[in-house]
Order: sequence, then structure tokens, then C-alpha cells
Amino acid sequence: MHRFEEKTITSKKIFEGNIIDVQLDEVKLPNGETAKRELVYHPGAVAVIPITADNKIVLVEQYRKPLERTLVEIPAGKLEENENPLTAAVRELEEETGYTTTNLSQVTSFYTSPGFANELVYVYITNDLIKMENPPAGDDDEFVEIMEVTLEEAKKLVEEGRIQDAKTNYAVLYLHALNK
Repeated sequence: MHRFEEKTITSKKIFEGNIIDVQLDEVKLPNGETAKRELVYHPGAVAVIPITADNKIVLVEQYRKPLERTLVEIPAGKLEENENPLTAAVRELEEETGYTTTNLSQVTSFYTSPGFANELVYVYITNDLIKMENPPAGDDDEFVEIMEVTLEEAKKLVEEGRIQDAKTNYAVLYLHALNK
């Protein structure tokens, strides 16, 4: 056993949903004590940093119910069961922006909230966008507005608090570092 490992004593699924499952575990801590852990299981997600031919970042603004407000974000979405992340990234890019690409490169992957969730987000970048004549319809319950902004405009959106999610902040920081 690793010196920080927590050994599961009991495990109980307390919610099974369309996007997440929630489980309550009792664990034995490295010091021998016990604790409860509320765990969120998520199938993972993808995000794309799409750059146009004139060097603008394609973003989407959408309402986020848990926050009761809109955020400006890079296109992203949940992985379907057994879906390849690269395939999902192209699907989300097409559905949310009306662009497609044949050239995606993985930039990184990261866990969104490892203290309680296992969601892993795969981040891709493309500067080879193709505007689609007939883009696929997005999710029935998803309403987005597309924005194309310069890196400086994206930084201003961060300063204004309109970009506040980890994946989009990462994208802005990554592009800033590339431009140094």
C-alpha cells in the first residue's frame, strides 16, 4: 500500500444519472482512522482550442445552470461510452461551432476536481478549421453563441470574469505562452 493510499472499507452508490454517478465510500486512512468520501464518477470530456486562419480563437458563450449565469468557453463536451477522445473532440467542434478539422493535436489532459471527481478532460488544438456548409445539430438542450476573439480580447474576457472555467483559462494561458 502506498503511504498515502486510502483503503476502501465500504462503498455505496447513492445516485446514478445521465452525466454523473455519485458514490459514498468509507475509507481507512494511512494513520488507521476512517473517513467518508463522496465520489463523483464522470465518463470524461474533451475540449478544443480552435484557431481561425486570421488567428482568432473560436469560443462559445452558454448558460451554466449551476452558476446561474453565462460563461465564455472553448468548445467542449462529454465523452460518450467507449468513445475515442479525438473523435469526440471533432464532434464537439462541429456541433458547437460549425467548423470541422482534419488536424487536431492533443495539448494536455487534466482532472477537473480530483478531490472528489474522476473527470478527465482531453484538450486539443487546431489551426486548420474548415467552415461546414451543413453543420450537425447540437444537443437539444444546448444553446450557444459563437464568438471569434483575438488572444488579447480573450485575456480581457478573463479579466472581466466572463471566462472562469479551468479548460478555457488553460487555453488562454497556453496560447499566451506560445506567443511569448
